[in-house]
Amino acid sequence: MTNPNQPDYANETVDVCIIGSGAGGAPLAHELAKAGAKVVVLEKGPWYKQSEFDHDEIKNSRRDYWVPYVSDEPHVVKSNGAMEGVQTSDGWTSNCVGGGTVHMSGFFYRLSPDDFGLKTKFGKVSGMNLADWPIEYKDLAPYYDRAELEIGVSGKQSNSPFAPPRKRDFPLPPLATNPLGTLIDKGGEKVGVNIYDTPRGILSQDYQGRKACVYCDFCGSYGCESGAKSSTLSAVIPKAVATGRCEVRPESMVYELVVAKSGKVSEALYFDKDGNRKSQKARIFVVSATSVESARLLLNSKSNAHPDGLGNASGQVGRNLTFSTLGKGYGEFEVGSLPNDLQPHHPIHFINRSTRDFYFIDKYKGDYNKGGAVGFLLPHRNPIFTAERISKKSTPPSWGAALQRDIKRHYDDIREIEFEIYGEFAANPNTFVNVEGEVKDKWGLPVATIHVHNHPLDVKNSNYIVRQSLDVLSAAGAKKTEVEHIGGTTYILQHGTCRMGQNKRDSVLNAQCRSHEVENLYVVDGSFMPSSGGIPTTLTIMANSLRVADHMVAEFKKGNISREP
Repeated sequence: MTNPNQPDYANETVDVCIIGSGAGGAPLAHELAKAGAKVVVLEKGPWYKQSEFDHDEIKNSRRDYWVPYVSDEPHVVKSNGAMEGVQTSDGWTSNCVGGGTVHMSGFFYRLSPDDFGLKTKFGKVSGMNLADWPIEYKDLAPYYDRAELEIGVSGKQSNSPFAPPRKRDFPLPPLATNPLGTLIDKGGEKVGVNIYDTPRGILSQDYQGRKACVYCDFCGSYGCESGAKSSTLSAVIPKAVATGRCEVRPESMVYELVVAKSGKVSEALYFDKDGNRKSQKARIFVVSATSVESARLLLNSKSNAHPDGLGNASGQVGRNLTFSTLGKGYGEFEVGSLPNDLQPHHPIHFINRSTRDFYFIDKYKGDYNKGGAVGFLLPHRNPIFTAERISKKSTPPSWGAALQRDIKRHYDDIREIEFEIYGEFAANPNTFVNVEGEVKDKWGLPVATIHVHNHPLDVKNSNYIVRQSLDVLSAAGAKKTEVEHIGGTTYILQHGTCRMGQNKRDSVLNAQCRSHEVENLYVVDGSFMPSSGGIPTTLTIMANSLRVADHMVAEFKKGNISREP
């Protein structure tokens, strides 16, 4: 699908060409088009309509609706020193207009002020590449406010002493929640853990022409049929197109950025939906295709001037890749032991409870003690996923009549609460992206090889937070708790492959997310982040996009962007 009301800039040299339409690309496109710039957004995936979204688990979770089949476009993952790689879909987020924001769960936390200075805080830690950001929390804070207002975030001020500072309340009140959330409140109080309402990029009320959440129970991993999820597809791209100066061109797979004799990028080469090779010329180019895929594009854009990849004279493109260190577990609450009002199944599937008490771990104070945030939620209601998870609780996995009994018990006799930890993933020399060239995708392009190393201190800190989270569940009344992950990897949260910094030798971008080497090249997805933060980072990427947009709009108004490459 394309929007017939948008301009057609295919044969023009536009002011700005943006590769990717997710959390980084879309806000920048809107701000530039609003300021009068001609903008083209090249998006690899299709442009889904709101009416196309449904609750088909097979389509949404087990096909190529969001991410490509491994047979078509694999990533190769080499974990913790493995010599042989595994072809996988890990490292893909979403290929569609709006990117990963379309099927996200919308947990919209802010970074902590301390996140911006981990190297200063901890010094040199063996096996880590810690770095300070070239900006501070105070520089990003007003853009957090703007992003929340722009897209619509629901929440309320937290009384937790560990919550990051903010000058204004959320634009929308909290979402309605399942009464089981009160168990987490009581459990936290018993063990001395501060519990607060999770801010969500989901509308609790009608907002800016969009309808409020209908509490459909199928949120994460699904597109929103009501438009209440604050994706860039729903909240930003329509406004960008409405300016009359932004063209979003779906099913456009960019495979190379070409450098002119001037040293600037002159055009983006891409395959259209029919596999034809096309070109888009522009004066400024912005890459925002996810940390893995942005690094892949730059590394594949080799030339005589850039033999190791575009903007990679420092050798840092693809380095310092970070994800999120995963911890996960569950608590079972027997229905008969719950208060009467908590026993029936409730129509709302949100618990929306969080804690940041372990963002820095007091027990390990004086050492590397960076932890992360914890989100408490109800397990996903996908029926096939649920049956598989229940089956795997037994050894060997249950099947047939035994599985039927276990499923009946799951729905009739117990209530489950899950927790997920978004732990710091320290940048380290052994976690990076390169293009080894041995495996190619359906277009014949070298795919990204993702090298992953879980630092032992991240695993140690993840283990500690898991144990504390289990204590909250036990104090809340869980009769049984279990651990699913400690020190794992959440591949969908990606950062760092084009780290920003002051020093050209150990970073790729300056403080405005512009390449140190290529004057008209910017990167605005999570690649710019010097550290991962102990939170989901979608809101941070959006806020930074608005920050960079202010810089680029100022340059546009000075006439600097309108100069030919």
